[in-house]
Amino acid sequence: MNISAVLLVGGESRRMGQDKATLIFRDKPLWQIHLDLLWKLEPEEIFVSARTDPAWRPAGVQFVSDEPPSRGPLSGLSATLPRIRTDHLLALAVDMPLMSENYLRSLCNLIDLGCGVLPMIGDRAEPLAAIYPKGAGIDFIAALSGSDFSLQSLTKKLVETGKLNLVNVLEEEGKFFRNFNDFSDFDGP
Repeated sequence: MNISAVLLVGGESRRMGQDKATLIFRDKPLWQIHLDLLWKLEPEEIFVSARTDPAWRPAGVQFVSDEPPSRGPLSGLSATLPRIRTDHLLALAVDMPLMSENYLRSLCNLIDLGCGVLPMIGDRAEPLAAIYPKGAGIDFIAALSGSDFSLQSLTKKLVETGKLNLVNVLEEEGKFFRNFNDFSDFDGP
C-alpha cells in the first residue's frame, strides 16, 4: 500500500495516570499491538508521534515530536503530515486496541487522489483512526496556529473542501473505535 502510518501516543493519559502506550492488554503493551497491526498493512513508512521519543520505539519506526505547545493529536498530525513520502497518512491512536487489520484495509481501499477517509459513528467523526491526504497538512498547520484545536472542527472543514470522504461505521464495526481511557476498560473482552 502506498501510504504512510502514524501511531499517535502523545496524550497525557490524565485519567490513567500513566503512559497508556505501555499498558498491557492481551499480554502485549498497547504500542506493540498497534505497531504489529500497522506493519501488517505494509505502509511505506511508520511514525510514532509523541511529546518525547519513547524508549520502546523500535528501529525502523521514525519519531515525530509534537510541536510545542502540544495541542493533542492536532500537534502530532501537523508535525507528521509534512514528513511523509507518500500521498496519504493513516493515523491511529494508541488507545484503540480493538482496531482490526481488515477494517483499516477497507479504509485504505477507499482513498482517492488528494482525498482521505474519515469514519463516522452517527454524527461524530472518528479522526484518530482515519486517513489524511498529504495536502491536508496546510489545514492542520493553520488550525494549530488558530484558536480552535478540535479535530472535529478541522475534519468538518476537510470534508467540506473535498479533502476527506466520510464512511459510515456499521454497528458491528463500532467496537474497533472503543477507547481505553480507564483501567476498567482492560477487564473487558
